[in-house]
Amino acid sequence: MITLTINSQEVRVATGSTVLQAAQILGIRIPTLCYHQALSPYGACGLCLVEIGEGNRAVLQTSCLYRAQEGLVVRTETERVRRTRKIMMELLLARCPDAKRVKELAKELGVKATRIRRKDEDCILCGLCVRACQEIAAIGAIGFTHRGNKREMGPPFKGGSSVCIGCGTCAYVCPTGA
Repeated sequence: MITLTINSQEVRVATGSTVLQAAQILGIRIPTLCYHQALSPYGACGLCLVEIGEGNRAVLQTSCLYRAQEGLVVRTETERVRRTRKIMMELLLARCPDAKRVKELAKELGVKATRIRRKDEDCILCGLCVRACQEIAAIGAIGFTHRGNKREMGPPFKGGSSVCIGCGTCAYVCPTGA
């Protein structure tokens, strides 16, 4: 077991636990869009940022990926964390301005509008569908294609997938309904 401190509260967690899991034990809510407890963490949305360490040495880390360590000091609601989460939310809101879950989370984080040019996409590229297809359905029918601003989700080579079994696991875990 490991003991760490989150928002001045001590918590003991099993070795290998993440900071996000430790926070959940304490009932501390950290916003996420790309995290699902049944899937491996990916850290794509960037909303689960927390501040690790103290003073000038404190750094921002994604809590879904960062492993709990003995004596770790974590803060989830500093001004730096709130400001960075808002910026990440603006990026997601610009990409998917009509997605219900994105709008709800934006409102919760106090983001009313985005300064970034809208893209009107449906997918936030969180990778939940890819991980669900690979880890739960054990099929791997979809994945990321391209890189950079051309990145998207879908079957290889933009054609239909010959291995998709139509289970709907990808649709079930999608936070935007894409």
